[in-house]
Parts: sequence; C-alpha cells; structure tokens
Amino acid sequence: MPSTKPAAPAVSWPAKDGAVILPNFKFGTGETLPQLKLHYLTLGTPHRNAAGHVDNAVLLLHGTGGNSHSLLNPVFADVLFVPGGVLDIKKYFIILPDDIGHGESSKPSDGLHAHFPAYDYDDMVRSQRLMLDEMKIDHLRLILGTSMGCMQSFVWGETYPGFTDALAPFACLPVPLAGRNRMMRYMAIEAIKQDPAWMNGEYKNEPLYGLRTANEMIFIMGSSPLQLQKLAPTREAAEKYVDQALARSVSATDANDLIFYVNASRNYDPSPNLEKITTPVLWINSADDFINPPELGIAEKMVKRLPNAKFILIPISDQTRGHGTHTVASVWKDYLADFMKATEPKP
Repeated sequence: MPSTKPAAPAVSWPAKDGAVILPNFKFGTGETLPQLKLHYLTLGTPHRNAAGHVDNAVLLLHGTGGNSHSLLNPVFADVLFVPGGVLDIKKYFIILPDDIGHGESSKPSDGLHAHFPAYDYDDMVRSQRLMLDEMKIDHLRLILGTSMGCMQSFVWGETYPGFTDALAPFACLPVPLAGRNRMMRYMAIEAIKQDPAWMNGEYKNEPLYGLRTANEMIFIMGSSPLQLQKLAPTREAAEKYVDQALARSVSATDANDLIFYVNASRNYDPSPNLEKITTPVLWINSADDFINPPELGIAEKMVKRLPNAKFILIPISDQTRGHGTHTVASVWKDYLADFMKATEPKP
C-alpha cells in the first residue's frame, strides 16, 4: 500500500519512457486480453558481461495503487540513485514498471471497467518477466519490491529461480492475506460496491461516497501514528490534514481500478514453497507497520524456512513512516549496501 504522504513529483531524474505490448495475454483465471500494455521507466544503461548477459539490471516494484513514478520519490531516488549511491544510475540499469492495473499500463478504467480480467500477483510477475524478455534483459542483479512489490518479490523467487542475483522484499509477509489485513481490503472493496453510484462498475461519475470510504481505509493502513501526531497536533490540524489527503487521493483514484488492485492479493500465498527460494534475500519490515504488525510473529517464523535470507525489523523512530518506511531509503540503505556487496557476482 502507498504511504499516507503522496510521492513528490520526479523532476531531476532523466527517466526514459518505454512500453511493451504482450499479445493474447492469458490470465490465471483463463481470461485473455488481446493486447496487454505494460509501461515502464528506465534510468541508466544496461551492461553485458563477457558472456553477453546483462549484469547490472535492477527491477524496482511499486506498491498497491502506485506506479512507475512512486520510487522516483526524492526520499528514495535522491538517496539511492545518486553518484556513489547504493543504486547509482551510472553503474546500474534501473527498471521501474507500471504493473498491470496501474499507471499507464492496461487497467480497468481504460474501458473494460468491471469486465477487465481479474488479475493477481502471479499474472503481474509473469507479465514483468515477459516485459523483460521483450527488453532483452536476460538476468537481474536485484529485485527490490515495496509492499505489493515486496510480495511479488517472493513470487519471483519461487517462479523464476536463478533469474536474479538478489531479492530485497520490503514491507510484507510471505503468507496469505488474512486477519485484519484482508478485512481492511475487503471493507475498502465493499465500500465501493455497496455505493449505489457504482452501478456494477458501469458508473458515469465516480461513486464518491464509496471511493472516499475506501481511501479512508487505505489512509489508515499506511499511516504512522508518530508522524501524524507530529503533523497534526490539534483537532483542527488533524481534520484539515484528512480533508486534504482524501481530496488528493479520491480525485486521483478510479473506483474499478482500486477494486482490482486491492483484490489482486486475494490468492497470494508463497508460504508452501519458501524453501525453494535459494536466492539471497534481504527482508526488511518496520515495527510501526499497521499492515504487517510485528506482534504477529510471522516473519521470525517464516525467515527460518528461507535457505539464504536475513530478516530485519526496523524499530519505531522519528525516521520511520509506518508502512511507508519501505520508501524512506535513509532508514535502511546501509543494510542494502552491505547486501549488494555480499551478493556481488564473482568474476
């Protein structure tokens, strides 16, 4: 899920636009799209080793409701992509896709509305792999995924072993979305579907009551109590902050798109095959993450089943941002730097 603070617009990074069209893409449900468009941004230049394989490509995967610009947020990009940074674009070829249902990639609001194929994370990961094939990227140095991208990283590790040198899943758990996590997502979806203005997805105007309630749920899910208390220390400030945040999110959200991307996690479950992920894994969660609360104890149990993984729980501090800590690179960049050194391919 995105953090409560919107990503700042990218102004300084020379990102290049790209897109691929995947013909007759078949989804896990059996549904097919004659043309699936996947849009992406890139930074840097691909490099090939002596054997002719790309050896510097980094796939960065955004969260639910995000897009290829999400990780161009200065708190991420201006820390990692700079000269000498952990993901210096002079050294690495950075790939930032818009996932299915997001950004400029194919999505329900393009015209199919509620009849768009009911995609899931397996579809998203498979489409990412096909996109890389079209881009002539035959190997990845790193997959770093945030939130939904974190969950996709675990799917990548199981589905395409050996395709990447390293996996960095940030802000998720490798188990089915149940308990409060699924409850919140279900409430967001149902808020829209039970708004009479939704009209089974064929609305002429956005179902604003349902959409506002859904965005309220997403706001709470991604929130940080410590930061919100500081940002809004009075009742008036708190109410003004909410009104402004919801005005931004509601105006930028299509109801059908939201239903589909929130529900894409419905059958996610990498837990039966964690032992198959032999790729080195750096898994980081934060203690103030309302979506993946540490008191569940799931991460500590599951990391033992990953053959080559390190789990780090970042304690709550003035630097953490709840679930959105996944984008605040200053908090965890040193862990990532050590991980990149440890997983450097041998010449």
